[in-house]
Amino acid sequence: MSVRLPRARRARLSLLTAGTASFALLATACGGSGGGTSAAPEDFSYLSVTENTTVKTALTTMSKGACEAANDALPLKVETVPQASLDQKLQLLAGQNALPVQFAAGNAPALTQQLAKSGKVADLEKELKSLGVLDQLEPAAVSTIKALYGGELQVLPYEYNIEGIFYNKKLFQENGLKVPDTWEELGAAAAKLESKGVQPFSASGQQGWPLTRLISGYLYRSLGPDALQKVADGKAKLTDPEYVKAAEEVAELGEKGYFGKGVGSIDYDTAMNEFLNGKAAMFYMGSWALANISDDEQNKVGAENVGFMPFPAVSGGKGSIDQYPSNVGLGITLSAESFDEKTGDWVSCIAKNYGSTALKDHGSISGFKVNTEVKDANEVTTQVRDTISSSKQNVLWFEALFSTKATTVSQTNAASLVAGSMKPEQFMQTVQDALAAE
Repeated sequence: MSVRLPRARRARLSLLTAGTASFALLATACGGSGGGTSAAPEDFSYLSVTENTTVKTALTTMSKGACEAANDALPLKVETVPQASLDQKLQLLAGQNALPVQFAAGNAPALTQQLAKSGKVADLEKELKSLGVLDQLEPAAVSTIKALYGGELQVLPYEYNIEGIFYNKKLFQENGLKVPDTWEELGAAAAKLESKGVQPFSASGQQGWPLTRLISGYLYRSLGPDALQKVADGKAKLTDPEYVKAAEEVAELGEKGYFGKGVGSIDYDTAMNEFLNGKAAMFYMGSWALANISDDEQNKVGAENVGFMPFPAVSGGKGSIDQYPSNVGLGITLSAESFDEKTGDWVSCIAKNYGSTALKDHGSISGFKVNTEVKDANEVTTQVRDTISSSKQNVLWFEALFSTKATTVSQTNAASLVAGSMKPEQFMQTVQDALAAE
């Protein structure tokens, strides 16, 4: 997501939203191709987000191993910012013609598309083809990227994720629960866990998107895989009764206390720790969480006690449980201005080696091919990889097709929805208004 680990407080989000409105002016002032003459880069500068440690750690490992020659010619230099500040940082750097060689793309695809239209993002399909490494990207990952970014390959798939519900096998067994197949069964399981003093779900209300993912999950199961595409195309509105129904169902989980106390103040790391410490039985998340689950220091319940299930079916719905939300995590792209031969050497090495490095060292799944045999860290990693291979159709997440403004509005208000301070119809109206304003 994503999207994926914003650590914002609302004041920062307000700044981020305001910054988006000024980006068009910045891009225009710079000229269509970024303006001016750029010098060859002195290092392989990489702007990452503080919350995502896997990519920068893997790149650092590669800089001392498989990509040592590329690093000698163009040394890796990593800078990080909180993800909540990322969009604003990118807008400012773009306006100054100072984007790094490689950088985490915006929190919503819309910002990357704006950067690409102003000539600031490298044509990665063209560059990878020229380097002879386009075939090192998994076709499913390329398809997902193009679905998100207007039919173009604008980011690299350092992650390839499907989403679903991780669950604590031991807690399920102790409470006589089977894996829920339907939304009704999920609710019944949550009710039983709650009655036994076990928090059913862990979720970050501070980030918001872990809650809105539940709304889109319900929409895809009830209305089918084109539910949110219809909204994007203007053929449906979030305020339509069948769309409000999804928000009502998720709000009801909050009303019953299934997310625990103070969900609005829970950040991503805290939510992850609640699940990995056995304080919550279920955790809706993407497969990027496998890196945390595979880490014995973080995972106190043990990877052997973690299972993965699809978002359950909605009775009478048009969707299917083998349709998984998929994404490429926080997309990472490259600057058009600084893509030279030395940058190409780095990118070529990444394409050939990143998939194996990420899986071997971090237990994380990327959209790059794995070119060496790597044994999965645990059973749940194998389960997720098998699920990816057998998935018949992928869908997107709630804000995937939203504008930057609507994304911020949605995620900022999600906690209020499950806390009961914002009614479902009001939540959907607020997001729909933000969509209409763009």
